[in-house]
Amino acid sequence: MILLKFVCAIITRSFFILVSLIGVWRVKTVKNDNLYWLLTVLYLPLVVEMVVTLKRRKGQDYKWFSPAILLFLISIIPSIWILELHHQENKASDPQCRKLDSWDNVKGILPSNGTMGNETLKHLERMLTSVCPNDWILALHQVLLILLILGKWLLPLGGGVTRDELSQLLLIFVGTAADILEFTSETLSDVKDNSPQLVYIILAVWTWSMLQFPLHLAVVTSRPEKPEELAGDEGCCNSLLSRHSTDIWNIVESLFIQDGPFLLVRLIVMVYFDVFHQMLVFFAIKNFLVVVLNLYRLIVICQDFRPPASSSSTLPI
Repeated sequence: MILLKFVCAIITRSFFILVSLIGVWRVKTVKNDNLYWLLTVLYLPLVVEMVVTLKRRKGQDYKWFSPAILLFLISIIPSIWILELHHQENKASDPQCRKLDSWDNVKGILPSNGTMGNETLKHLERMLTSVCPNDWILALHQVLLILLILGKWLLPLGGGVTRDELSQLLLIFVGTAADILEFTSETLSDVKDNSPQLVYIILAVWTWSMLQFPLHLAVVTSRPEKPEELAGDEGCCNSLLSRHSTDIWNIVESLFIQDGPFLLVRLIVMVYFDVFHQMLVFFAIKNFLVVVLNLYRLIVICQDFRPPASSSSTLPI
């Protein structure tokens, strides 16, 4: 079992480093500047974290927080920022490229059976550089989100985390990843040539929303104990936060990390940047409904909360 934990911890972080390296290679290729290889320094902390975790915790992750996922985000997000900004600045001058919108185009990227060794690598590099910039960026977004989910699944469980909690967390990650990908792809496609500041706003909100993945507070919280077990503990679960910590954290995530910021950005796009279409309105309404329902949920929790009577008040007179 310990050997399996070691293998899973190493494989997961190796995939993190590989994807980060692909992102840096793409930045170097697009910018045509070898100085961008210095971005590889950003994944050195991930290597250090892997060594420390394997040595001190036998590969085991933490209960509330995943340093490996946070360091992976730190290593790849700068590359995606550079690629997004470069693409927005050079959309009009992009050369002819190969879109990944058909099986024939995808097969054209793969090396043929007749090529071997160095020829295979050269052919693959030529084909990858011929892919359209927008498809490259979208692929990085997709691989990043999928790897975050699979990586959390493969990482050894932290102390006190059950498999049931992990399964709930992974389901939350899938829904969160879909919303984030839809937000970036839809809103960035609405950017006009004269709105570079909107790109910064969207990327900043996207970066902020990605902080949900290293944190596990939405599911991994203190488990409620049975009422008879709490009878001898006066201070336990007397507060609203301790009793409904999971619900409150879910509401906070939605209001301040995901749906709230997404709604604000979409309103800015519609009102300030004068962009209007059906899908933008639909997703803005969807974010608005989620925000309102979460506020309603918070009000219900607060109104229904009744602190347990203290043990002294139940003693006979």
